[in-house]
Amino acid sequence: MAEMKAQDKDLIFALDIGTRSVVGVVGRPVGDRLKVLDVEMAEHGKRAMMDGQIDDIRQVGSLAKTVTQRLEGRLGVRLERVCVAAAGRALRTQKGSFTLELPEEQSIDAEQISRLEAGAVSAAEEALQSDGGDRRQMFLVGYTVAQYRLDNYPMANLQYHTGRKVEADVVATFLPGEVVESLYASMRSAGLQVASMTLEPIAAMNAAIPAELRLLNLAMVDIGAGTTDIALCRDGSVVGYTMATVAGDEVTEAIMRSFLVDFKTAEEIKRSIGESEDLIRCRNILGQEERIAASEVLQVIQEPMDKLADAIAKQILGVNGNAPSAVFLAGGGSKLSGLREKVAVQLEMDDKRVAIAGNNFALSVFSDSLELEKPEYATPLGIAISAGLGLLNDSYVVILNGQSAKLFRNGVLTLRDILLMNGYSYADMVGKTGKSLTVTVDGKRMVYRGEPAVPAVLRVNEEEASLSTVVHAGDEIRFVPATRGEDAHRTLGQLLGEDFYGKVMVNNAIAPLDRPLDQGDVVLTLRQTPPPAPQPAPPTPSVSAVYTPQAAAPVQPAPRPREVHLILNGKPLVLPKKDDGSPYYLMDLLDYSGIDFEHLDRAVRLEVNGVERGFQHALKEQDSVTISVT
Repeated sequence: MAEMKAQDKDLIFALDIGTRSVVGVVGRPVGDRLKVLDVEMAEHGKRAMMDGQIDDIRQVGSLAKTVTQRLEGRLGVRLERVCVAAAGRALRTQKGSFTLELPEEQSIDAEQISRLEAGAVSAAEEALQSDGGDRRQMFLVGYTVAQYRLDNYPMANLQYHTGRKVEADVVATFLPGEVVESLYASMRSAGLQVASMTLEPIAAMNAAIPAELRLLNLAMVDIGAGTTDIALCRDGSVVGYTMATVAGDEVTEAIMRSFLVDFKTAEEIKRSIGESEDLIRCRNILGQEERIAASEVLQVIQEPMDKLADAIAKQILGVNGNAPSAVFLAGGGSKLSGLREKVAVQLEMDDKRVAIAGNNFALSVFSDSLELEKPEYATPLGIAISAGLGLLNDSYVVILNGQSAKLFRNGVLTLRDILLMNGYSYADMVGKTGKSLTVTVDGKRMVYRGEPAVPAVLRVNEEEASLSTVVHAGDEIRFVPATRGEDAHRTLGQLLGEDFYGKVMVNNAIAPLDRPLDQGDVVLTLRQTPPPAPQPAPPTPSVSAVYTPQAAAPVQPAPRPREVHLILNGKPLVLPKKDDGSPYYLMDLLDYSGIDFEHLDRAVRLEVNGVERGFQHALKEQDSVTISVT
C-alpha cells in the first residue's frame, strides 16, 4: 500500500456532523474560489444525534472516521486537521453591562476598552447562568456592543475620548460547554484535530449568499433532519441567527405513522416524492409489500410541511422584524415538493423570492468532476469555503496553554476574544480586589480595603501581551489567570489599637478583643482609665537615722462618699459616687445584671426608663435600667 502524503497547510478538510449523516469535503483555495477535490457522505446506522446535538460521541466519531478514511484512500492524503460547525440549536443570547471607573480623567485606550467589553460579556454570562439554575461552562460565539457611554453620555466609539467613567452594553451569544466539548470529543475519537469551528447557519450562508450580495436583507434557511438553522444578513454583514426545532424528521415520522414503515423506509419514500414514478414500492413493518401512490404521500406530508413553513416564517419575522428581500432554502429538507411555495405564503412574499440554494455555489466553489449545486451541500461546502477562503478568522489554529483554542468569531481576533471564547471570565483576566470590610464604630462608618489582585500572566509567543493584542494564525498563548486579592480582615483588638482599655460590645453583645470582625458589625466602646500601677513601698529608715518624736496630728474622720441610687431590672441598686466625679454608664451596670456574658449566644437589650439606649449612655439619679437578653 502506497504511503500517504501529509495534509498540506492549504488543504482544507471539512466535516458536517448532521442528525442523519456525516458529510466530508476536501478542497484547496484556487484564486478567490475553493476547488473541491472530493466529497463523501455516510449515514448514521442508528440515532447518534438528537435535534442536531451529539448524543453518542463514539458512534459519531466512528462514522466521522469512516468518512475520513474513504477520502484518504481516494486522495492518498493523511487527513489530520478538520474544520467543523456547531448547530445553531443550542445558541443562547443575553445582554450584559459593565462600568469601569478610572482613577482620574484620562484618554481612553484600546486596553481599557478591551477590559470594559470583557466585563460586559462576563456580566452577560453571569445573567445567563442565573437564569438557568445550575452553572454550566459557556463558550462565547460572538458579541456586539449595543451602546457605549462616557461619563453617562452615549458614544459610538470610546477610543481617544477623555473621561473618568466608561460603560458598555453588549448582546453576547454563547454555546453551552457540553455542545462544544462533545463536538471536540467526537473529532478526537476519530483521530482528528479541530482546526476551526463556526456555526452551521453562518457556514451555509457563506456558501449560498456571497459577501457581495449581503447588502440586501436576505435569509438563509438550512433545513436539516433535526433542526432548521436560520441566518439573516443586511448591510453587508450577518445580523442575526436563530433556529426552529421543526425540521425534516417531522415529515419522515408522518410517513411512518401513515404507512406503517420504519424510519429508514420512510426516509426513502420521502426522497422518492417528485420523481417520475407514480407508485413507490416498499415493505411495511408487517413484512408486506406495498405500492403507495406519490399523490397519497404528498397528501400525508402536507400537515407537517405546513408546520415547518409556519415555524420558519415565525423565526425569520421574530429576528428580522419583517419579511426579507429574499429567502434561500438549503439542506435536504429544502427539496420537499411544495415547501418553497408554503414558506412564501407564510411570509406573504412572491414565491419567486424564495429559492432553493445552490445556484450561487459556483461563485465560491467549483470542481472538475463533481456536481456541487445540491442544497444539502450548503453546510459542508460552507464550512470548507469559510476556512479555505478566510471568510472566518477562526479558520486557523491558535495554541492556548498547550492546547488548540476554541475559536468562533468573525473579524480580527484579540487576546481578549480568545480568552472569552475559551471560558475565561473578566475576573480571570483582570482579577478582583479582595472584599472590603465595613464596620460602624461608635456611630462612625469605617471601611478597610481588601488586598489587590495578583495580575494575570498574558504572553503571546513568549512576549508580554495585553488583552487588546491581536492574535494571528499559529500564535502560542500562555495565560495564567489573575488571583483574587485577600479579603480585608480585622480583629477587635486590631481595630481599637494596643492602647485600648475598656469594654466592647459588638452587635449588642460583649465581645473579646480577639474576635474577628464581620461585614456590617456595629461596635460600641467604653474606654476606661487603666488602673494605676502600684506605688513602690517607702524606703525603710536607716538604723543610723535620728528619731525625733512629733506631736500626733488629730485624726479627721474620712468624708462619707455620696451614693447613686438606681433601679436595675426592677430592684434598687446603690452605687458609690466615682472618685473622679464621672457618671455611671450603662456599661458599668453589666456586671450587676446577673447575665453570663462569657457564654452569651443572644443579643442584649439595654433600656433606660423604657427607651433603648447604647451602653455609653450616662445614667442619672433614680434612672430605671433594664438589661436583658432577647
